[in-house]
Amino acid sequence: MKCLSNPTQLLLTLFLFVTIFSCKKETSDTSPQDEALANVSATESNAEADDVFNGVFDDVLGVNTNVGMGGTGIFGRKVSASSGTSYADGRIDNTSLLPPCLNIIIAQPGPNSFPVKITFDFGSTGCAADDGHWRKGRIVIDYSNRLLIPGATASVRFEDFQIDSIAIDNSSTYTISNTGTQDNLQFTVDANAKLSKPNGNYSEWYSHKIISRTEGNLTTTPLDDVLKIEGKVSGKTKKNDLIVAWKAEITEAFIKRFTCRWISQGVIKTGRENLASNSPWFGILDYGGGNCDNRATLTINGIKYEITLR
Repeated sequence: MKCLSNPTQLLLTLFLFVTIFSCKKETSDTSPQDEALANVSATESNAEADDVFNGVFDDVLGVNTNVGMGGTGIFGRKVSASSGTSYADGRIDNTSLLPPCLNIIIAQPGPNSFPVKITFDFGSTGCAADDGHWRKGRIVIDYSNRLLIPGATASVRFEDFQIDSIAIDNSSTYTISNTGTQDNLQFTVDANAKLSKPNGNYSEWYSHKIISRTEGNLTTTPLDDVLKIEGKVSGKTKKNDLIVAWKAEITEAFIKRFTCRWISQGVIKTGRENLASNSPWFGILDYGGGNCDNRATLTINGIKYEITLR
């Protein structure tokens, strides 16, 4: 998922108009400058949470072929900074790519039987993975069946887990359900999470998405997979003195190719929770027309901002 890396120019542009902005409650009489700043914070918050949990999704599916498809996320993805693309070599036993601190614990009642519990234990200190992100703590996944089988579910919980400077609260839940058919893979993904940073900023994130595989259903390798992502999200963001409740909807389906590390196409509309549906203060984040790159365009009240994403 594309994520706003550091849209400094955009924030500076907005702060030129804002002398004091301290929002401790949601109101309907905020100024245009406040609306713009609130929208940027909401858009950043959603994109950041999306980035974190897209990684969790890939890891839950990628750990091995017994419970998923194997070879995705930290279990096979190599990132090329120069080309902006990701590749999987398809070798699920290629431990050279795994974070050196990672201990994988598998508990199951017997060979080839379910339910299966898998724990990713990155330790209390943690380490960097091949994707460049530092992880510590534990992710615990309960698989009812292999996730490629219709009706299967994976329930994910977190134990003192942190990725880079973002801590996922232990009360957070994340569920992946196979709601497709044998020939057409589809997942329903639900998240109820709180993400916090050391400075006290946090995001509450509630996401419901449908992820459908539109290409690659006839092969066993993920290399030719193309995913379509649809859904809605809501949340609350605290950023310094700003607190804003917000909502977002994917208005044009996201397109994600396995061989590209970013969303290459799609549009999401984000705004304060109580904005009228025709308000110009919704932020429209457009991921482009299909090219694999780290560029997107954010439009607020008719003004376009070019965004570089990580």
